[in-house]
Amino acid sequence: MATRYYIRLPDGARARGADPSLSFRAQSGPGFAEELQDALRSDALFERWRMKQDEPDEVDPALGATDPAATVHGEQDDLHIDLIVTSAIPGNILKQRLRLLAGSGWELRDVTSSEVAQPPYVP
Repeated sequence: MATRYYIRLPDGARARGADPSLSFRAQSGPGFAEELQDALRSDALFERWRMKQDEPDEVDPALGATDPAATVHGEQDDLHIDLIVTSAIPGNILKQRLRLLAGSGWELRDVTSSEVAQPPYVP
């Protein structure tokens, strides 16, 4: 079952992880959404991170989970970016990917089931 995550990047310019080779590069809401969606649909970000570990072969392969049906919608409002993620990826893996991409420059605003009709999110 998929879950809907409402995420805010308070300042898109500062939503960058500690390692530039793993961080967001985007400058717009749709750009951030596309990069996060790619990080959920494929294991490319996970593999780049895994290869940087001291013992890459000892990394739990479950951390590389993907969801080919994941969707991310992004909108920019002044300096902040609102992202709506719909995915079956476990929350702990989503958070790990966000820490790689955005460092501490993100906030989890709400979590809901994607199976229930939801009113539009108003930040």
